[in-house]
Amino acid sequence: MTDETDRVAGTTDAGPLVMVDRPAAGVVVLTLNRPAKNNALSAALLTDLAALLRTWFDDPATRAIVLTGTDPAFCAGVDLDGIAAGDDFPLDAIRRLRTAPVPVIAAVNGAAVTGGLELALACDFRIGSERARFADTHARLGFTPAWGMTARLPQAVGQAWARQISLTGSFVDAETALRIGLLNEVVRHDRLIDRAVELAGLIARTDPETAHHIRDLYAIARDGSGGEALEAEARTSHVTWDGPRA
Repeated sequence: MTDETDRVAGTTDAGPLVMVDRPAAGVVVLTLNRPAKNNALSAALLTDLAALLRTWFDDPATRAIVLTGTDPAFCAGVDLDGIAAGDDFPLDAIRRLRTAPVPVIAAVNGAAVTGGLELALACDFRIGSERARFADTHARLGFTPAWGMTARLPQAVGQAWARQISLTGSFVDAETALRIGLLNEVVRHDRLIDRAVELAGLIARTDPETAHHIRDLYAIARDGSGGEALEAEARTSHVTWDGPRA
């Protein structure tokens, strides 16, 4: 990738909360950047991510986006310190990912936990390094999912595996994730972003109108039943959204 980076509103000691790279024509890489917190989702990070998604989705030159995290994690989920402080976590970023006008590839470089897994599931597809691992800890923490877990996870891996992942809260490693369909590919850690950019570049060279129609058709097939699941999740998520259990 190039070292071209755009700064956004929020910053940490490590730099902007979301870093932007443009490594190839039509390709944008967005990197969650709270490494000291394993890229946990603060209100500020979610706000910045939503703003950047809006910016790059609106840019006619954007043909594909790669979403990743600064090592050592992809995203550890919603920041529990923020929940304890009563922060409001905006939903705009996850909604924009779900309705993205261009393909979004999740490049999972480490742990993708709960809200981080939901971010990855909202992307068109996922590739990972050998360090990728996944968990849904909603049940352990006493939260009902609100960002699409119960619709998107079974679409990716099937009902039985989705139930095992969500009800146990146990981690799934990269090899298992590949076998059950949560990852499309597993590559060497130092090759992950290069491979994601390569795939995004292949997408960028297709006919944009045809690619758009194909994605719409896949979305119709996917959400024929999944749409109802998303609505049911939205109705019930507030029931346990009153803080983490001890």
